[in-house]
Amino acid sequence: MRILITNDDGIFAEGLLKLACSLEKIAEVFIVAPDRQRSATGHAITMHEPIRASKVKLLDRDFEAWSVSGTPTDCVKLGIEVLLPEPPDLVFSGINSGANLGTDVLYSGTVSAAIEGAILGFPSVAMSLADHSQLDYSYAAAFSIPLAKKVIEKKLPPDTLLNVNVPNCRKEQLQGVRITTLGVRKYKNSFIERIDPRGQAYYWLGGEIIDEDHQEETDLYCIKNNMISITPIHFDLTKFNLIRELETWDFHI
Repeated sequence: MRILITNDDGIFAEGLLKLACSLEKIAEVFIVAPDRQRSATGHAITMHEPIRASKVKLLDRDFEAWSVSGTPTDCVKLGIEVLLPEPPDLVFSGINSGANLGTDVLYSGTVSAAIEGAILGFPSVAMSLADHSQLDYSYAAAFSIPLAKKVIEKKLPPDTLLNVNVPNCRKEQLQGVRITTLGVRKYKNSFIERIDPRGQAYYWLGGEIIDEDHQEETDLYCIKNNMISITPIHFDLTKFNLIRELETWDFHI
């Protein structure tokens, strides 16, 4: 089995290294990841400047690893189409530092990398550890093994990926695994204005998370209750139940 691993936290991120060390127990691992932090880049691709890829040595392992100047989506495209000697059996993005829940998936470089894998026709998984401090990747990394095996065994429908969020808790505190829907997560944005040494204004985007959907079937509920959330995502954004109504609208040209 060949697995392509990427992320949006950068090629030297702890979560990626823990994931690679875990998955190498069951597969030949190839790593193609951004050369720096690329969180919240969404599905951006690089079109107006060259993309550079450099071989790197990670830990003391024999991983085939490339550091890429582009986005997470670039990494998947370049890895599959140029760098890997053979196509992967699975694309695995993560382990992200911080959750990717609800509508966050629209901004997430982690999830977008997995989406690109699915677009290119490969089973794909995005995995995140739902916290930002005192992170312990050990259980999430261990869970990646049975998860990868199951995805390969059972297959996924076309144009579909799995978005997995793991609570940042000890194994004995976990309350199980649940298949979920995306909740609704929004932000009360706040832009902080500052002045640079040349007198020009600049802005930092901050904000407060507002989780609007706590129904038991959502990923938000599961993480709050120490359950692993697995959400199947299909990237056809068509609102099918509105098509018939729109057809009744009187559009004039």
